[in-house]
Amino acid sequence: VLSLCCEACKKVIFHVPSELEADTLVGRVDLKECLQSAEFISSSDGNFKVLEDGSVYTTSALSLSAEKKTFTILLEDIQEHVQKKIRVSLVEEEKRKTRHARDTVLKRTKRRWGPIPSVMIENSLGPFPLQIQQVQSDTAQNYTIYYSASGPGIDQDPKGLFYIERETGNIFATRAVDREQYPSFQIICFATTPDGYSPEVPLVHTIRIEDDNDNAPYFTQDLFEFSVPENSKPGVRVGKVTAEDRDEPFTLHTTLKYRIVSQNPPVPPAFSLHGDTGVISVSSPQLDRELVSSYTLLVEVRDMAGQPFGLCTTGTAVIKIEDTNDNAPSFKQTQKYYVNHFLFTNSCNSALSLCLLQPSELFRTERAVYEIIRGNDDRSFEITTDKNTNEGILCVVKGLDYESAKQRILVIAVNNEAPYMLAPHSQQLSQSTSSVTVHVLDVDEGPVFKPCHLRRDVKECEEIGTNIGRYIAEDPETGNSEGIRYRIPPGQCNWISIDEKSGELRTVKVLDRDIGEMRRGQCNITVLAIDRNGKTGTGTIQVFIQPGNKNYPRITKTEYIMCRDRKPICLTAEDGDESPYSTPFVYHITDRSLASMWKITRHNDNSVYLSPKGDIPFGTYNIPVSVADNGGKVGENHIKVNFCDCVTPSECNEKVRVLGAGNVTLGVWAILAMILGSLLLLLILITICGCCGSGVMHRHVTDDCANHNLIISNTEAPGEEVMDHNIIPLQNTSDQGAYGIKTGDQQTFEMVKGRGHTLESVKGGGHQTLGSVKEGGGQTMMDTCRYSYSEWHNFTHPRLGEKVHLCRQDEEQKHSEDYLLSYNYEGKGSLAGSVGCCSDQHEEEALDFLDQLEPKFRTLAETCIKR
Repeated sequence: VLSLCCEACKKVIFHVPSELEADTLVGRVDLKECLQSAEFISSSDGNFKVLEDGSVYTTSALSLSAEKKTFTILLEDIQEHVQKKIRVSLVEEEKRKTRHARDTVLKRTKRRWGPIPSVMIENSLGPFPLQIQQVQSDTAQNYTIYYSASGPGIDQDPKGLFYIERETGNIFATRAVDREQYPSFQIICFATTPDGYSPEVPLVHTIRIEDDNDNAPYFTQDLFEFSVPENSKPGVRVGKVTAEDRDEPFTLHTTLKYRIVSQNPPVPPAFSLHGDTGVISVSSPQLDRELVSSYTLLVEVRDMAGQPFGLCTTGTAVIKIEDTNDNAPSFKQTQKYYVNHFLFTNSCNSALSLCLLQPSELFRTERAVYEIIRGNDDRSFEITTDKNTNEGILCVVKGLDYESAKQRILVIAVNNEAPYMLAPHSQQLSQSTSSVTVHVLDVDEGPVFKPCHLRRDVKECEEIGTNIGRYIAEDPETGNSEGIRYRIPPGQCNWISIDEKSGELRTVKVLDRDIGEMRRGQCNITVLAIDRNGKTGTGTIQVFIQPGNKNYPRITKTEYIMCRDRKPICLTAEDGDESPYSTPFVYHITDRSLASMWKITRHNDNSVYLSPKGDIPFGTYNIPVSVADNGGKVGENHIKVNFCDCVTPSECNEKVRVLGAGNVTLGVWAILAMILGSLLLLLILITICGCCGSGVMHRHVTDDCANHNLIISNTEAPGEEVMDHNIIPLQNTSDQGAYGIKTGDQQTFEMVKGRGHTLESVKGGGHQTLGSVKEGGGQTMMDTCRYSYSEWHNFTHPRLGEKVHLCRQDEEQKHSEDYLLSYNYEGKGSLAGSVGCCSDQHEEEALDFLDQLEPKFRTLAETCIKR
């Protein structure tokens, strides 16, 4: 079904077929764009129903008799008393003959295979299993359909909560569900034939858990504490108590109502509580901190919109009454002040401290505000408040002329900075005043600085002797600066100097905020002005050090490894300066040849990406990169990039080829790999030659030794039964050199076919006999075929012991396959045959002679198996 949505709350158009069956999805409307929280959703036409997610379904089969059908969706919010309407129009879509039959199938499949979301009541009492929905496919008319499902509640946690019947498609719940833990489940339903064919697309089915009012509301705090000024007017907000409910939002289960249960002290009621918002307000105008300093309220919150059957919880709120400015400050005395020995010299340092406030009022006011209400028409005086003592400080800001006025009478009033908070129907507070008489003495005034406080900002790290301005004074008698000399008294911070005649200010050192006393970034310097008569005046220069551009930008990390994926490298620079002399940084590759191979891409104000422009050889690149800060200071950095043929940087070693300005050097690992490869090739050649040589040696066994040594042969001639002391039996020993294998109760031994190596030939490279080993010089003794038992044992024991030791050390038993084989595993398909993997016996050669052993060989066999 195609849908076209217009602007919310105005008009929605759906293009639908002319014939609609029952429970057919018409379209979906975005309800939240029209009304965020709609408690009631209804349709003006009974043939349609609207779900909470905005899905519009038909309730019965209908046809569009006219070309267009219209109905209205009504949305209503009871709490906010808001109603919204959405007009829905159904327009018959154009028919397409080529897809008519397919459309019909799709309509039926959508109706049967796509049911509306299921609903299950929270904390349902059963009986269980409880059927909650059925899914069916129309393809069941043509196939044998088996239904299955997966997802949360089935094969995912919580497992086993739901299951679907294989043949019917009925969905069952096996136990009750807590909505607060699992508000909904989305399962995937499948319809398949017995041979695994899926005629339907997997269906995503939603099971929504309908809320049950099983959670009482609770306050977010154990104790609410508020404060309100005394004498507050009714309706002033005190605070807000808040509660929450774990049940489903925007339902009656979470619609909360507040009320005050009790108040302590009980009378008169001083506060009110809004039932919906939980806001506490003042209801009585008689809040007096001196009578009642605090109130305790017991409040209740109840869900179900406060109905008696709703769940409730109580909480406590404590409201403290704050003291307000309901008393005016007063002066200590109201008589006049006579100042006979005060000299006013047009300097801000010439001030009169007036201790005028009552001590009891000092602790009850934040700050007193003084005002000269009479006698200061020419603005010669100013009065300020000392923040620490609340005293009034009277300053002379203009020169006083003795000839025009020998004394000045000032009337000063005092008030609190905070506005008065008076109780209703109370009398207006009277303002406290005091008179101050200032006597002016006829003296020769010294020079006066204008202004008396001068601020100068100096950039950090400026050169010595930098001009930062002028600071001059005037002679009140002449009104100019002629004849005035300037100097800075010793004992102050030696940052600047002043020209004695012109008052020009210059720096005497490089000002750095990171050094010593300059870390504060500020210094007050007192300057003296001296006229021709020796009269002096003082002024203050405030020098502030402003951050400058003293540091070069520096890249923090300069060594990187880049693998074959060519992932860009992020270069990040730091600058110890502050704004505006730090970021943004500008990066450049200063080497032209490397700039043609590498490129820089901006990331942010202080970082860039470094990446190759195209295919470049592997190796190490030293890339010079310049970084300029916002103040133009440039720092040079060298970035070392190891462009390595690797997948992860850990695979690459630091010592590789270096590709800088066109030079290529072979690394140590490459040389070592070449050497190892050559050695390996040489070892293979030696092994091949050794195997070829051993294949020839077995042809050169002397006939003289045939009577006393075992000769490898496929035939054995008849002989006499003998008991010869030179035939060595297998000895029972626990030493590592033992060459017998014990299987069960029988100790057996199998000789290894050695391709021409007799007991006299054990070392590769030549035909060496036991006699040659005994003589030590390679010369054969006259009788090389007869030896004593000790010589035989000393020759064979260490060599056989070494072979057995190798078999024990090899976990995979590769050596044992060549030397020691258990009879229990003989003849079970081993490719090596019965004498080991080195045997040159061919399958076509008959071994039937082993069944008829001659007496001589039987004697040897009996000796070898003797316990």
